[in-house]
Amino acid sequence: MEFVIIIIVLALLFDYINGFHDAANSIATIVSTKVLTPFQAVIWAAFFNFVAFLIFKDHAVANTIGKTVNENFITLPVIFAGLIAAIIWNLLTWWYGIPSSSSHTLIGGFAGAAITHAFIERGFLPLHLIIDSDSILKIIAFIFLAPVIGMIISTFYTLVMMQRVTWVKCLVLLLTCVGIWFTFIHFQEKKIDKNVEKFFNVTSYAKDVENLDKVKEKQENERRFTEANDNAHKAFEYVKLYESKGSDVVADKIIQHVDMDFITSTRIIDNIELFFKVKQLEVLSHKDSKHLQAYHIAKKAVDDLRPIAMQHQALGYDKMVEMMLAKAPIQPFQIEEFDKVVRVDIKKDLKKVIERGDNKIIRYGLITMLLILVASFIYSEIIKEPSAQRTANNYKKMQLLSSAAFSIGHGGNDAQKVMGIIAAALVANGNIVDLKAMPNWVPLSCYVAIALGTLSGGWKIVKTMGTKITKVTPLEGVCAETAGATTLFLTEQMGIPVSTTHTITGGIIGVGATKRLSAVRWGVTINLLWAWILTIPISALLAAITYFIVNLFV
Repeated sequence: MEFVIIIIVLALLFDYINGFHDAANSIATIVSTKVLTPFQAVIWAAFFNFVAFLIFKDHAVANTIGKTVNENFITLPVIFAGLIAAIIWNLLTWWYGIPSSSSHTLIGGFAGAAITHAFIERGFLPLHLIIDSDSILKIIAFIFLAPVIGMIISTFYTLVMMQRVTWVKCLVLLLTCVGIWFTFIHFQEKKIDKNVEKFFNVTSYAKDVENLDKVKEKQENERRFTEANDNAHKAFEYVKLYESKGSDVVADKIIQHVDMDFITSTRIIDNIELFFKVKQLEVLSHKDSKHLQAYHIAKKAVDDLRPIAMQHQALGYDKMVEMMLAKAPIQPFQIEEFDKVVRVDIKKDLKKVIERGDNKIIRYGLITMLLILVASFIYSEIIKEPSAQRTANNYKKMQLLSSAAFSIGHGGNDAQKVMGIIAAALVANGNIVDLKAMPNWVPLSCYVAIALGTLSGGWKIVKTMGTKITKVTPLEGVCAETAGATTLFLTEQMGIPVSTTHTITGGIIGVGATKRLSAVRWGVTINLLWAWILTIPISALLAAITYFIVNLFV
């Protein structure tokens, strides 16, 4: 247990370092345009980093990070070595003022340690058996795609803002609001579909089918996979009602028309396994044989109760609990807790899963920001006499909004990466069944850590981001930050971990290139690109060396 605590502390330390390492991303433009002083800017950014905790509930990025490595190769030493490597590389790049990606540092370290562990334990294995190739390829692709998307969006916003005819400018921004609405509605539906699919364990059954060798077990899992997949697709039909009817109606429709019996039984069994600490005792028994007997007793208790759980519908909860208490080795003082554990409220669980995919706050937030821009243009350019001073002041005020939005995106995207690592450690230690069961203290502590880190500042990288790539005006600052925020919100909806560094760099390049291509210092940009490309392999190599050392003592 002490090792898990050390890993959690290290993960939060990495999150803190991530905060001050990437603080420059949130504040570079607003400091370079002199809208806020550096001190004011870090307080502003840190506050909105934490506000992200109240907005992002789905943690899709955390799930992606946690599943980057095949669960068979996730051990506490692997996570420990990955974190140490990530912290070392983050501190080195911070010290030399290189705006590298904390996200890719963490991913590289995690994957590198896992590959090394697999090699020591089993020799050479195909990479796709150790790491999730699809997730890694997506993450690598977005090293290049994130800055390109940020650049395209910032170029679009800059061209719109520079439009001299106010009504044309306002009309384009209103059409952009419509586009954001329908885009995020689409993402919301897809995200809820994915959450429902996970709720029915479709993904886990699919992996079991691929990994099992025994014909009988494989056939049983294929049957379960087919059943779960069919149930999930039936549920998708009712997910479409969410925007107009809400989660209560959708959950009722799914429960009425989809067979929930098996998934309810599965959740009861999962809760019983947690109650008897089966996974945790299994992990401990591998380290020390004195825990072996306790593990076998706990496993037998779960195996004995499994058939009763499968009959929960026929028996009813009261009879089921009574039969379980008669058979299980439960002490009198544990009865109340056990009773709560096995009484699964499937509708409540389903509603939570559905609501986690809701993106109304993000959608309304982006649209509100653009509508405020429209209102400010109408006021400063039509109602009032237009002047250069009034326009400049207008953009300075707007930059407060755009930097706040970017800081929310930064907090939501980057804090989730550490959540994924902590959740993976808790799964590996047997404290939780899977990433979906992440305790509430994990996201809260991660958001606090990244906010405190941002509060500490990162002045070395501010200089690179705020002045060395291109000179940024308040107008361009608004465009770059709005583009960066939009990109972060979009990729978070897709569950893709991207670098806030890459995103805002693309935004800054976009506004610079809009003036003229020579306004961008391409030499600095190419150096940054090399740092981005090298981050994952160097972090992986550092993690491999660290794991070799850790393996000698653990």
